[in-house]
Amino acid sequence: MYYLGVDVGGTNIAVGVVDENNAIIAKASQKTPVPCSEEVFCDKIVEVCSEALGKANLTFDDVPWIGIGCPGTVNRATGIIEFANNLYFKNFKLREMMAERTNGKLVILENDANAAAYGEYQAGALAGADNAIAVTLGTGLGGGIIINHKIYSGSNFAGGEIGHTVIVVDGRPCTCGRHGCWETYGSATGLINTTKNHMQNAPKDSPVWTLVGGDISKVNGRTAFDAMRAGDPVGKAIVDEYIKYLSVGLTDMINIFQPDILCIGGGICNEGETLLAPVREYVDAQQYAMNSTKKTKLVRAQLGNDAGIIGAALLGKQEEE
Repeated sequence: MYYLGVDVGGTNIAVGVVDENNAIIAKASQKTPVPCSEEVFCDKIVEVCSEALGKANLTFDDVPWIGIGCPGTVNRATGIIEFANNLYFKNFKLREMMAERTNGKLVILENDANAAAYGEYQAGALAGADNAIAVTLGTGLGGGIIINHKIYSGSNFAGGEIGHTVIVVDGRPCTCGRHGCWETYGSATGLINTTKNHMQNAPKDSPVWTLVGGDISKVNGRTAFDAMRAGDPVGKAIVDEYIKYLSVGLTDMINIFQPDILCIGGGICNEGETLLAPVREYVDAQQYAMNSTKKTKLVRAQLGNDAGIIGAALLGKQEEE
């Protein structure tokens, strides 16, 4: 049996053919053609799907369904993307339009962060858990929640927006319209902004400045960690502040859900134990269930960019659980 997964992003549409061992055996990717009409968008997805299937010497007839992970509010029951701001779509009947182009093939839709969490649950860091959370640190801060082996998305499929829980009242403005959201502090963007804020008062000859050649616009998610490794106390202060904000949100998630495993993904996690060890220490000291014999295991995500493809491909298995 082979499965077909589509990971729709604001930049690329990535498609993979997944085998029974949850391994991707063929891949294809093309630029996301936005802004564009719904028809052009569907045609592009079909084109990339056909390319991936062709590389595996398969056709649409060889897969039981097409799983699609897409950003925004995705109504799994109706197959409609109700709102996706970075794709410029509202009330987009994606399932219906895709079925029309694939001879009535079953199409299963899910939010992209939820699909990635399901990928980690089926084939990665969350495997074997009954209840789990995947947190992704990128431009934003997203996550997916698994409860009793199934994706949890609330009564209206808009649940699980963990990045938009407030951790600093009247804090930094967020793109959602609120202030102080976890996303504005714990994401890679949040780390970059924290780094820039500290640099304003740092000596111009300090490593945090020399690492970017004196150009603050060149700051990225590695700058503060690299400065800390170079012995810069400013870099250390930035990293400490970032870890505190990240850990506060993680502790909140653990206190609410008490999952078996919580995994963290995204480019920042390339720091490995430099990031995770102090985060675990903070969470262990702060979580409500600190005296429980069973605590949440906090680990690094395993699948990287493949999580969304694998999770989307295996969405139909939720119905079999």
